Amino acid sequence: MLDSRYQRGFSNERLSANQEPKVRSDEKGFYIMSLSENTKVYFEDFYGFLRATYDRAAAERKVLNQKIAETPTDRAETLAYYAARGVIVDLMMRTIRRFYSDGANLGVVMTPWCFGTVVLEKIEVYRDRISKGEVQDPNVTDYPYDVVNYIDEVYKSALLEMFDFPEKAFQMRWQYSELLRRYSKILSDITVRLQSVLTTVKSYGA
Repeated sequence: MLDSRYQRGFSNERLSANQEPKVRSDEKGFYIMSLSENTKVYFEDFYGFLRATYDRAAAERKVLNQKIAETPTDRAETLAYYAARGVIVDLMMRTIRRFYSDGANLGVVMTPWCFGTVVLEKIEVYRDRISKGEVQDPNVTDYPYDVVNYIDEVYKSALLEMFDFPEKAFQMRWQYSELLRRYSKILSDITVRLQSVLTTVKSYGA
């Protein structure tokens, strides 16, 4: 379904002609070493994972649409629950489409669990924006407070189901944040040292 409407960002033809040193190949195909885990990620595996996940999300969206259409308007709590799942599914599908079609940034190619963490964090940020009234999501109509509460309740289990992940998948995300903090600290230390060296050089020149 994804292939029929969107073109993948890094085709095999493009990878074959690519001079990007980060792209390597072996008997299984083209791959990169992921930044967060320093793990081989094959392009075919990554795009296949996105396609399979998108199909599951699209099937969930179809079921939700049917349930919403069949639910009486006075069942406010039930509709709020369906709306919450709609927020999760729609954001997930938007993220998959963006990563699938992005051909400008090799950083979008990552392991499934890492991608799952990206979507998880996007939903958490989006949920906060909905609660503050900063976005007008078409899923959220008459009962935003109830919808936000249901997002809190179901978003992790809904993502695990659509990604087909074990529960422990989202227990690893602290590693990505910790890794980024370490890189940030290293870069900060390098900047401080460079400034110190420049100051010393200037003092000698004076």
